[in-house]
Amino acid sequence: MHFHWQKQLGLGSLGCSIFSFLCSNDPSQVAHHPAWPPSYPLAVRNPYLSTWMPADRVDQLPYAEPQFWAGQELGWSVMVRVDGQVYSLMGVPNLEASPILPATVRRAEFTSTHSLFDLTAGSVAFTLDFFSPVSPSNYLRQSLPFSKSMQTSRVVSRPSISSTNELRKLGYLTVQVGNSWGREIQIYSDIDGRWTGRQPRSVYDFEEHDKLLFHTLSVEDAPRYAEDRDMALWGQAILASRQEGSSNLSALAGPPEVVRTSFVTNGDLSGEKSTWSAQSVVALAHDLGNIVGDASVTFAVGYERKEAINYLGDAYTGFYRSEYPTTHEALSFFLDDLDDAQLESWKLDDELSAFATAAAGPKYADIVALSTRQAYGGIDLTIPNDSLATDQVLAFIKELSSDGNVNTIDIIMPAFPIYWVMDPDWIRLLLEPVMRYLDAGRWKLPYTIHDLGSHYPHAIGHDDQRAEPMPIEECGNLLILALAYVRATGDESWGKQYMGLFQKYADYLVENSIDIAEQLSSNDAAGPLANETNLAIKAAVGLKAYGELSGDREYSRIGDEHADLFFRQGLGTDEDHTHFVLEYPDMPGTWKIPYNLYPDVLLGLQTFPQEAFSMGREFFVTVRGEYGVALDNRQDWAKSDWNMWLAGTLETSTRDEFVDDLWAFMTNGKHNWPFSDRYVSTSARGGEPGIPILCRARPTVGGHFALLALKGPNLLESLSTYQTYGSRGSRYDRFMDPAGEL
Repeated sequence: MHFHWQKQLGLGSLGCSIFSFLCSNDPSQVAHHPAWPPSYPLAVRNPYLSTWMPADRVDQLPYAEPQFWAGQELGWSVMVRVDGQVYSLMGVPNLEASPILPATVRRAEFTSTHSLFDLTAGSVAFTLDFFSPVSPSNYLRQSLPFSKSMQTSRVVSRPSISSTNELRKLGYLTVQVGNSWGREIQIYSDIDGRWTGRQPRSVYDFEEHDKLLFHTLSVEDAPRYAEDRDMALWGQAILASRQEGSSNLSALAGPPEVVRTSFVTNGDLSGEKSTWSAQSVVALAHDLGNIVGDASVTFAVGYERKEAINYLGDAYTGFYRSEYPTTHEALSFFLDDLDDAQLESWKLDDELSAFATAAAGPKYADIVALSTRQAYGGIDLTIPNDSLATDQVLAFIKELSSDGNVNTIDIIMPAFPIYWVMDPDWIRLLLEPVMRYLDAGRWKLPYTIHDLGSHYPHAIGHDDQRAEPMPIEECGNLLILALAYVRATGDESWGKQYMGLFQKYADYLVENSIDIAEQLSSNDAAGPLANETNLAIKAAVGLKAYGELSGDREYSRIGDEHADLFFRQGLGTDEDHTHFVLEYPDMPGTWKIPYNLYPDVLLGLQTFPQEAFSMGREFFVTVRGEYGVALDNRQDWAKSDWNMWLAGTLETSTRDEFVDDLWAFMTNGKHNWPFSDRYVSTSARGGEPGIPILCRARPTVGGHFALLALKGPNLLESLSTYQTYGSRGSRYDRFMDPAGEL
């Protein structure tokens, strides 16, 4: 069943989370809303802060440990103490011989920015709200390497819808109860040395600044920029919180049995002295005392690298350090920013869901919501570490789940629909580091470079000229992305700055995109091909894009001529014009999904006629598998990003079939990875359909926004009325909404 009834009641996501729990008649069933995802994002902010809870662990959440995106287990527990009895809400294994009781899990939910879990501990209901802000136009907020975990306690009571709606505007829910409902409540959280990436060599530190307390965990003598199984080793993992109101906040580090026993016995952590060993935890606990009705506390988790990126030999650091250069200053701001970040997040969640539903239905809205944090979770937003100059902001993206390349052009390309929708300036932010390198003349080959570094965070180029060769792929990608940025932003000066380079790569396409030498496309797992039709399509669209970008209509004419050759003259189709073939000429029994048609539609270039798009309606029915259409006739696996791109070129009924297939894969319960963009779509070759292949947590799921992007760029620009700190700002500005309220 697909659940969207909460919108009909006028409840927001948090409100409906609580309300549905109170109305539940089955205490043994965990409800997943709006659908059952493969994995819930908990703290997802950049390539090294990416923590997930596999959905098949949610029914045992009190015992379950989360995972780093690549699959490593991480220690992260949350406990509550109610009138002297301690309950585990998450992450405490082996409770059988312990005085700690498991809470009862009732409900789980994800939005574009929150993952929420409702549990009961005795007669008190708790919500764990894991909140990772997505605020691309707010560079300060987006660049902070922290995520929030909020615990809200409520005595079980039914809220009135009218009061819920009123409080919903504040981004949290309070259930009003009488004073007789008072309880003694303490709330606890800990993390362990596995967050450092090398637990046996982890070391511990602690800081206190006024009412802010935080632990840091790091790897002793770790080399700068070193990784271990995709986890950073040279930074520091952080657990922080701040004393609020009359609560008492205490901290402790030591063996988990000692630290947790202190909380079980005393309700705080002040009775022991901190120690550290490889198996230790660091913990914080709030003693809220006797409360009435509701209470909440907030913990921050993070992974900070002050020298975040090696860009051409210079260290780049997080943008946030231009305002808050020390860890405690950044954490203080992060916690201060909670209310404003919440306001923005609930508005984003609601608007994104509404726009996506209007674009392609409620299942598409679910896909978009689960993709949002992941799409931005592969990126660092940075400035030079020496000057902290905000006019030098650059973004770096990691090619997760493959070889870890930096700013791979054919990773930016499939992801760019989300930037188009949310803030198109991110297209430039990601391309600019590459363009500076190319403009310096250090890349000597006549086609565009594939990436800016063999492995993140080393964005050092390829002066040896040995980047993975994808000549047609990357030339076409760069020209299309450049036009997309200029079209969406109106910033023609950036395009003019690099027009000489763009012309160089357009000329390469003119000379090399009909008789195409054997080479790789973006889907390098499928192997190289000569005369691949989909590459030829990309080249034609890329030439047309350059013609529009430069104003040189000769390139537009050549792009149109190439399109005519491959479609109307039939070089790239079968004889009956039913579909595009995989290779040309004379390969009528082959096919590949022609997703490179999508930018032609998005940018309105009209390189190919309508008939080129509409012929897919009948053909794809014949090759559709249990979970959609495979990449080409040689494969049994599909790419979710490219399928959404292709869906954007098709009429509504066929488009909806692609959406249905991706939603079915996302919710099939057969896997528990962070949203995979590559999976077995058909059993035709003996594989198990619905099983992901290799790819976990990749930012390419930004391509799932392809259908929403067709509604126009900057679709969510109204969010800037809540809080903006953009590339051209030098201070933190607060704006009023049209009603005169923040």
